Amino acid sequence: MASPLLDDRPAARPAAAPAPSRRTRLLALPEVRWAALSAVAFLLAFPLDLAGAPEWAWRPLYALCYVAGGWEPGWAGLMALKERSLDVDLLMIVAAVGAAAIGQFLDGGLLVVIFAVSGALEALATRRTADSVRGLLDLAPATAVRVAGAGEEAVGEEVVAVGGLRVGDVVLVRPGERLPADGTVVHGAGEVDQATITGEPLPVRKAPGDEVFAGTLNGTGALRVRVDKDAAGSVIARIVEMVEEASGTKAPTQLFIEKVEQRYSVGVVVATLALFFVPLALGADFGSTLLRAMTFMIVASPCAVVLATMPPLLSAIANAGRHGVLVKSAVVMERLGGVTRVALDKTGTLTEGAPRVAEVRVLGAAGGGLGEGGVLAAAAAAEYPSEHPVARAVVALAEERGLRIDPAEDFTSEPGWGVRAVVGGRDVRVGRPGVRAGGLLGGAGAGAAAPGVAEGEVADVVDAVEGAGRTAVVVSVDGVPVGVLGVADRVRAGAGEAVLALGRLTGSAPVLLTGDNARAAGRLAGEVGITDVRAGLLPQDKVAAVREWAAAGEKVLVVGDGVNDAPALAAAHSGIAMGRAGSDLALETADAVVVRDELATVPAVVALSRRARRLVVQNLVIASVCIGVLVVWDLAGHLPLPLGVAGHEGSTVLVGLNGLRLLRESAWRRAVRDA
Repeated sequence: MASPLLDDRPAARPAAAPAPSRRTRLLALPEVRWAALSAVAFLLAFPLDLAGAPEWAWRPLYALCYVAGGWEPGWAGLMALKERSLDVDLLMIVAAVGAAAIGQFLDGGLLVVIFAVSGALEALATRRTADSVRGLLDLAPATAVRVAGAGEEAVGEEVVAVGGLRVGDVVLVRPGERLPADGTVVHGAGEVDQATITGEPLPVRKAPGDEVFAGTLNGTGALRVRVDKDAAGSVIARIVEMVEEASGTKAPTQLFIEKVEQRYSVGVVVATLALFFVPLALGADFGSTLLRAMTFMIVASPCAVVLATMPPLLSAIANAGRHGVLVKSAVVMERLGGVTRVALDKTGTLTEGAPRVAEVRVLGAAGGGLGEGGVLAAAAAAEYPSEHPVARAVVALAEERGLRIDPAEDFTSEPGWGVRAVVGGRDVRVGRPGVRAGGLLGGAGAGAAAPGVAEGEVADVVDAVEGAGRTAVVVSVDGVPVGVLGVADRVRAGAGEAVLALGRLTGSAPVLLTGDNARAAGRLAGEVGITDVRAGLLPQDKVAAVREWAAAGEKVLVVGDGVNDAPALAAAHSGIAMGRAGSDLALETADAVVVRDELATVPAVVALSRRARRLVVQNLVIASVCIGVLVVWDLAGHLPLPLGVAGHEGSTVLVGLNGLRLLRESAWRRAVRDA
C-alpha cells in the first residue's frame, strides 16, 4: 500500500460555500445598512405626513430616520469637535436638527437621507477597491497538510489552519491543490501554475531548492515545501496589504480641501449665527429667521466639495484592480496622471524574462547531414532531462515544430558549462562556445576545424549570433560542431505598442534603463521602438538618471521588476512593478503592481488616472457653482428650505455618482483607447 505522503491523488475537499449575493455584500457595509434604514423610515413617514395622518404615526418614523442616518456622522463630528476641529458632518446634522426644531421634519429628514446615501456611496467605492484585491487572499487554501520530516522517510501528517503554520514547517501539497504558504521545495518535483502571482502563462517546473508562492496551483507531482514566511508575509498578503492602504490614504487635492474645509466651516458657522442673531436684534420673526439661517447653513456647507475628490480616485483604483493593476493609494492614482517621462527596465519588464531559441544556424555541410531540424532535435534530446532555462527553451522549440525527441542515455550535466548525452547511439553535446569542460564539447572544441566545417566557421557564426544580442549555444555530434543556437529573451507581447502609447501620453519618448550589456539592450530597444538607451547601469546609476530628470522638472514613471530596480522605483515620482517571482523588494517599493505582467495595462492605468483627475476638476466646478448659486439666492432673496436641501444635497450625490462612473467596464475600455 502506498504511503499517504507519496500519494499523488488530490485530497478530498469540502464543497465550496455558495458565493454571497450582491445584495448580501452591499448590506454587509454598515454605512449602507444605516442609509437604507434611514431611507425606509423617511419613505414611510413622508406619505403619512402629506396625508395629514396623526403626528404619532409619522413623527417616530422621522425620528428613526434622523437617528439611523445621522448618528454616525454626528458622533464623528463630536469627536472631531473634541479635538478642536469643526467637521462638516456635524455641520450638516446640526442643520437637519435645526430644521426639525422649527417643524420642518420633512426637509431635515430629506437632508439626513441624502447625506447618509452620499456616505454610503463613498463606502461602496472604497469596498469595491478592497474587493478587487482581497479576492487574491481567497486563492490560498484555508488549511494545509503539515508533515514531520522532509525526505522520503517523512512520516505523519496533520491538517492545520494556514494561519497556524510557522516558518520551518514542512507541508505536503498534492497535485491539483494550491500552495498554502511561500516556501522552498524540499522534496518532490512538479509543474506549478504561478499565473496568479507572476503572470507566467505556462506552469513552471519546481524541484528541491525552488521557491514557491502561496495561492499558486500545483499541477503534477506531490511536493513537500518548507514554509519560509508566515501567512502575513506571503507575496499575496503583502500585495493586498499595500493596496488596502488606498482606502485610508488621500490624494493631495483631498488634503488641500480638508485644510480649506476647516476654515470654511468656521466661516459658515459665524455667518449662520450672524444671519440668526442680527435680524432678531432688529425685531425679525424668530421662526422665519431661524429657517433662513438653517437654509444658509445647509446650502453653504461644503459637502459636495469634500466628496469631489475621493470617489473618482477610489473608483479608478477599483477598476484598475479588476484588470490586474493594483494601485497602492489614491495619492498614487492621482500622481500617475501627471507623469511626463517614462523609464523602463529591460529583463522581466519589456521582455518575459524567460529565454527562447530565436535562431538555429547549421554549420558545415548542412550540419553533417542533419539539417536545421536534425540539429534542433539532437540538441532537444540531449537537453530534455535538464532543468536549465536554456534547455527548456530548446525543448520547447523542438516540440513547437513537431520534431521527434529521442530518449537520451548516459545524461551528464555540468552547470554553467553544458550537457552531454547519448542519443540514438551518437554522442551529443550542447554547451557554451569555446568550452571543453573536460572534453564536454569534444576534442574539436567550438572553433576548431572538423570534417565539413571550414576553419573559423564556428567562431564566425558565434560572433554573428552574439553580435545580434543573443546567447550562443554550440551543438556537437560525435565531436563535430553541427550547429549554433541563438538564445534570447522573448519580447513581451504588446511591448512595442505600450512604448508607443506611453510616449504619446507623456509627450516624450520612453527611455530604457538596464544593467544588461549595450548590444543586448540595443537589439531589444530596436524591436520595441526605444531610441534612448542607457545600458550597463548599476542600481545607483538608475537612481542618478531618475534624479537628473526630476531636477529638470520631469515627473518620472519607472517601470521595473527586479531588486536592482527598487532604488529607482523609490526615487521616481511614480513606480510600477511587474508582478514577477523574485521581485519582492520591487513589489514593496513600487506604488503600483502589474499582477498579470500585461505591459499594455501601464499606459491604460495612466490614461485612467488622467480621466480621474478630470472628473475631480469637474466635481469641484459642479460643487462650487451649486454652492455659489444657492448662497446668493438665499442672501439676495428667499430660498425655500426644501429647494435648498434638494439643490445642495443633490449636488453632493451628483458629484459622488460622477466619480463612480469610473467603476464601469466602459471606463477601462475608454482608457485603453485613450492610451
